[in-house]
Amino acid sequence: MIAVGLQSGSATATPTSITPAGGVTAGSTVDTGSLPAKLSPAQRAELLSEANATKAATAKELGLGATEKLVVRDVAQDRDGTTHTRYERTLDGLPVLGGDLVVQETTAGQTLSVTKASKATTAQLKAVGLTADVAPAAAEKQALGAAKAEGSKATEAENAPRKVVWLGSGSPQLAYETVVGGLQHDGTPNELHVITDATSGEKLYEYQAVHNGTGNTQYSGQVTLGTAPSYTLTDTTRGNHKTYNLNRGTSGTGTLFSKSTDVWGNGTPRTPRRQAPTPTTAPRSPGTTSRTCTAATACAETVSARTPASTTATTTSTPSGRTAASA
Repeated sequence: MIAVGLQSGSATATPTSITPAGGVTAGSTVDTGSLPAKLSPAQRAELLSEANATKAATAKELGLGATEKLVVRDVAQDRDGTTHTRYERTLDGLPVLGGDLVVQETTAGQTLSVTKASKATTAQLKAVGLTADVAPAAAEKQALGAAKAEGSKATEAENAPRKVVWLGSGSPQLAYETVVGGLQHDGTPNELHVITDATSGEKLYEYQAVHNGTGNTQYSGQVTLGTAPSYTLTDTTRGNHKTYNLNRGTSGTGTLFSKSTDVWGNGTPRTPRRQAPTPTTAPRSPGTTSRTCTAATACAETVSARTPASTTATTTSTPSGRTAASA
């Protein structure tokens, strides 16, 4: 038997304050002090200089070991003056991969919080032996084999394997990092980073530093573009070719295309400019004028000797190095 209870009478509902996903109650005043500040190059350079000058004191405050050093990598600042400094670490001069940390400080230099990429302790780092049982050549051979297994072509180590401390697996261990160049299976430039255990010779980790973006073009549909992680339109497959925005101009230095995402273009044609009709006949003219325009230079005019007949104006447009992304 199922019993259902019904309540007689009337009921009203009064909405309570709604908290959006960002955690701010509707109707309340938003504190903009924690929003990122826009720093000029000089301001950013000053903050980096201050961080470098105090990095030894910061390492001591954080309780790092005597052989651990901080390396300043980046800095950001909020509108209220709070700074966020990103550090990498070294152990006896060896890079600690996965040992990154971010220190948040007030305008007075007081530490508010520390965010670490790894929970490994200083005691664990001190226990890492710095003598490798595996030779660098063996680590390089292992890395080249990993690249060839993925279909890479013309593979070669860009530099000799460097000794590092690997923290990516949680526990610190001595390792080698080998960067393999050449080409990937699809012809894209290769920059495969392979981490090899310096004790056993086993592969611990690998990652590809070259990524492809997507370009929506007018003439070729959707194409693959090789772009840098900073999302500038740099084509590493064609001599590091860069695409600049001339803002409808035909000369000048322009501005390198950059975006916060890795998708370029919308695949729609640009509305062409209206061109004046070309005259076929004209009254007697002092001479014939020939105008030539190219995409790389401004228009240049050449006036010939006087002619008794008609004047013909010729305009030639030569695109310079069209790429899929510039369409």
